[in-house]
Amino acid sequence: MTLVIFLIALAIGLVLFAMHRPRGGWCFSLVALAWLFFAGCGPLTALLLDHLQAGYSADVTQWGRRNAIILLGAGTVRGNAGAIEPSLYANGRILRAAQLYHACKASGADCKLEVSGGDAMRLNQSEADVYALSLDHLGIPRADLMLEGRSMNTFQNAQFSRPLLAGYGADKVVLVSSAVHLRRASLYFAHFGIRAEAVRGDYVRARYGWLPTSENLSFADFAIHEYIGVARYHLYNAMGWNVPRVPEESVTAQTHA
Repeated sequence: MTLVIFLIALAIGLVLFAMHRPRGGWCFSLVALAWLFFAGCGPLTALLLDHLQAGYSADVTQWGRRNAIILLGAGTVRGNAGAIEPSLYANGRILRAAQLYHACKASGADCKLEVSGGDAMRLNQSEADVYALSLDHLGIPRADLMLEGRSMNTFQNAQFSRPLLAGYGADKVVLVSSAVHLRRASLYFAHFGIRAEAVRGDYVRARYGWLPTSENLSFADFAIHEYIGVARYHLYNAMGWNVPRVPEESVTAQTHA
């Protein structure tokens, strides 16, 4: 996305030069270069990331009586041995969810860990099933895992998690994802009446330098994707394209039935 914006602005500038409109050509060319350098050298990327990630802790404030920890999927990859594995961006989330589960059990409360994620990578194995193997190695009993393997995006993560939470009777919901993803994820879960405490599984920062780096450009892309997702959610709501919002009271009534 970052490079696309740069190329579009640069292309417009070149077209304006070709049309003998140098003032507009210089304007778009300078905007393109400024965008590339401010994002790639750190300042713009830091601004985008810091706003998205602000306020999210790596721990839970207080456990409830019946706790559901929801681990959101971050993709899968096929390893060099052919086995399906969690992606690079999933490992921090998986580790954090396991840490929270063990802390919850140590408090004496009842705890379940839900893994939400379908086969978005089209590898014939859902993220939920793949992550469950990693969680098994981290000491999470299968009896305490709830696997939701249908969702193909964050909105469906929330939609398909709701009946699982109702069936378990959770009075405390903890949402685990990357810090950059939590603002949008929390918004979607609230749409389905799920009030969750958001906990970050990882946190990223821009690196300042004199030359643009691919790392900063990638992080800027992640951030822009999240901002677009939030804006799209509000647009879809305004146009009536989202499924109807679920009142929080109705979920509470189901979970305590």
